[in-house]
Amino acid sequence: MATEKAKKAKVKRPTAIKRDLQNERNRIRNKAFRAQVSTAIKSATGAASDQIQAKLSDVYSLMDKGVKKGVFKKNKANRFKSRITKRLVKA
Repeated sequence: MATEKAKKAKVKRPTAIKRDLQNERNRIRNKAFRAQVSTAIKSATGAASDQIQAKLSDVYSLMDKGVKKGVFKKNKANRFKSRITKRLVKA
């Protein structure tokens, strides 16, 4: 009876393999987040003129969250927000 209910021992993995697993998990998470940002940008670009401010606010919020999570670097987010604002205001 005791042999049947033996607990599974935790598998000890080498550190390099563990890092590979973590990197893959983070890559998939970051890719999904970038897709979400891209969708928000497309939504803002195609928005009517009275909705642009709200859509732009959503893009800003997502970019700031991306910086906080480490998906984007701070300077890239600031540069991107500046460029998207110029493009939308001009249109």
